[in-house]
Amino acid sequence: MRHFFLTAALAVFALCSQAGRFQQILFRTLPDSIPYRIPAIAQARNGNIIAVSDFRYCGSDIGYGAVDLHFRESSDQGMTWSAERKLADGTGDESAIKWNYAFGDCALVADRTSSRVLAIGVCGKTPYHKARRNNPNRVARFYSNDNGHTWDQGEEITEKIYRLFDKHKDGPVQSLFFGSGKIHQSRYVKVGHYYRLYAALCTLQGNFVVYSDDFGKSWKALGGTTQSPCPKGDEPKCEELPDGSVILSSRANGRLFNVYTFTNVKKGRGSWDVPMKSPSFEGIQNACNGEILVVKARRASDNADVWLALQSVPFGPQRRHVGFYYRELPTTHIGTAGLVTGWTRGLQVSQQLSAYSTMTQLIGGNIGFLWEEGPTNYNIVYEMLSISEITGGRYFTPTLTRNTL
Repeated sequence: MRHFFLTAALAVFALCSQAGRFQQILFRTLPDSIPYRIPAIAQARNGNIIAVSDFRYCGSDIGYGAVDLHFRESSDQGMTWSAERKLADGTGDESAIKWNYAFGDCALVADRTSSRVLAIGVCGKTPYHKARRNNPNRVARFYSNDNGHTWDQGEEITEKIYRLFDKHKDGPVQSLFFGSGKIHQSRYVKVGHYYRLYAALCTLQGNFVVYSDDFGKSWKALGGTTQSPCPKGDEPKCEELPDGSVILSSRANGRLFNVYTFTNVKKGRGSWDVPMKSPSFEGIQNACNGEILVVKARRASDNADVWLALQSVPFGPQRRHVGFYYRELPTTHIGTAGLVTGWTRGLQVSQQLSAYSTMTQLIGGNIGFLWEEGPTNYNIVYEMLSISEITGGRYFTPTLTRNTL
């Protein structure tokens, strides 16, 4: 928003958790001030960490007034951070409401083989639940070509996404957005210059997953558009199983999961399993966005190399006590029924009010974790965590380079 504003966010505010860990407030919401919300994080190929948040002049979601995207950078694994700057600067012009009126709900990915970074977000001034196909919840795309340090002016890509679903069996999708936080870049599939991207969509007709083989320039629906792979899903995320199958993880009172199995991975052909609710998350009585991440790890009991899935979510009650669940993954294929069981409750990061969270694996193997923390709604807090901390010492991560993540 092109108005002057005063911010005290030039400094990083450090907190000490009950366990003595080092937590830093990157975006601070003071009482009775403009709030920050919706964290996103990525680490660029050169090691630069980019942390992004909504700055909500209007105090609420896109559609209810002016919102900008703010970001900070760290070149030392999150020990120190740059001054806060604008990634996406909405006009806030009430006399000419267009796609660039406001920007929020950032989904972020850094390319593993170049200096490019992609951000996709909601834009304009149409509330998600009130949007219709002729006036939809709009979509914006931004690129950085210098590891997230500077960004272009953005481009509206609303029609490129919505038209994928115009032949949906129940009629065109009326409103959608990319699940905020992390866009997943494939560890395995490379078509042309880039490794494939997978992103999860929340729509009024359920969840879908889209993929891109040109780093976000164009998108296709994974598994088609006739049937949602998670019709009752809310805000979703996606990842890859060790065999390259795609995980859909969706917000619920707990988590809903589905798995996409390829028959032709290069062409994106395959089919979805059935969506299932995980019994491991029973008792979590909140609907809140979280993040899923699959990492290489080593089992402490026998020093065996394994794959580990991490899922962040508020433990509750309500939006409180953000923490992790984790489970070991086989290297062979599993469907949804195999994925939904076997999760173990791990580290509780927050001791208070807390909500949305996201994460990325850093060079070296630790986890860069970014989440919404109280006591106000919300501060955006960063902490670097080891796999050992997250799993209570049951697993750890051998030192990894950018090419082995």
